[in-house]
Amino acid sequence: MEALLIGIGILLIIGLLLIIYSVAIYNKLVQLRNRFKNAFAQIDVQLKRRYDLIPNLVETAKGYLKHERETLEAVIKARNQAASAEKKASDNPGDPGAIAGLMGAEGMLSSTLGKLFALVEAYPDLKANQNMMQLSEELTSTENKVSFARQAFNDEVMRFNTAREVFPNIIIAGMLGFGPAKLLELESAEERKAPKVSF
Repeated sequence: MEALLIGIGILLIIGLLLIIYSVAIYNKLVQLRNRFKNAFAQIDVQLKRRYDLIPNLVETAKGYLKHERETLEAVIKARNQAASAEKKASDNPGDPGAIAGLMGAEGMLSSTLGKLFALVEAYPDLKANQNMMQLSEELTSTENKVSFARQAFNDEVMRFNTAREVFPNIIIAGMLGFGPAKLLELESAEERKAPKVSF
């Protein structure tokens, strides 16, 4: 009888240790998930600043680029699509589909901004416009901040994904719905370059 009680006691202790260990894994995964969500919030701030600068940039260019209305409209359309994709990603930075949508929209925006700045090069008066120079400088600064924030986000996503994929964490993560997070990467070499905004 005494051996049975000792056996039950050992099983209870092992069960309690497994529960404590599982709770520790769960808490660590929650902490890491919150860290990458916070890192995305930093990207979010910079992207919103970028999206706020673009209409001012287009407005400044409008007077000079009257015959280039199609390009200006494409920039605004791409900006609106990127802002919409950013909102979806901001609502759930752990959703790989939302992050993929943001990457695609940002690539399109960078491409159309590149076309706008290529046009600006052909208009010396616009290049010399004080407002345009200031806006392009702010946009360049914001692009750099987005790059740094994206790197911090990707670092946190990597930590989270690594923590959830190691054994025995993968068992707990699978049971509790901790899916993998997606890195925020640019898809092509052209998109990796910040739009050229120097005058």
